Amino acid sequence: MRRKLARFLMPAVFAVSVAALAQTAALPAAPSASAAGPVATNATGTRIGTINVEQAIFATNEGQRDFEALTKKLEPKSNELKTMNDEVEALKKQLNTQGEKLNDDARGTLVKQIEQKQKSLERSVQDARDDAQNQQNEIAQRILQKMGPMLVKYAGDNGFGVIIDTSNPWPNGPVLWAGPAVDITRPVVDLYNAQSGVPAPVAKPATTRPAAPATKPATAPTAAPWP
Repeated sequence: MRRKLARFLMPAVFAVSVAALAQTAALPAAPSASAAGPVATNATGTRIGTINVEQAIFATNEGQRDFEALTKKLEPKSNELKTMNDEVEALKKQLNTQGEKLNDDARGTLVKQIEQKQKSLERSVQDARDDAQNQQNEIAQRILQKMGPMLVKYAGDNGFGVIIDTSNPWPNGPVLWAGPAVDITRPVVDLYNAQSGVPAPVAKPATTRPAAPATKPATAPTAAPWP
């Protein structure tokens, strides 16, 4: 679920200059975030570091808590879409098994019913995806807005001059290869957790979210997860 959510998050890549961020205290990757006050940092660092921003957001206690809550919130809609999909699949099966036995009028009525339900399903799936994406982005941007100044301070205090996001692997991202020694994802997450005061979530057995329908032609019944 978390990796599916990740593809809806903030822009894939950003490079953070400690010197520039010390002046603005705002991350270029979150233009919608309100400007914060100046952050005192050591802007003379020369080290280069990396951080997986998507991973950091999901790894925070706050991120785990809020995305888990969103998952539960979306479950009724997922179940509703699954029910709609099951209805379409049942009609398709009826058409495939009984179509040759039906007269033209009955067959035409069944085909029209499938087409109408399929279109309704497609609209509902798209609306659900858009709604989920918006809510996911709200959570991610809220956490990123608060994580930005912490990242700036951590980088300045530890002699970093540039921090590069590795959320997207090469060639879609800017980093061909980087060793674990330059990765600051875990320290930044730990710092965020310490300052947020949100407790770590209780570990629970892995669960599978109900599959929601894909939008396929009436002659090809299939189902796929969403969003």
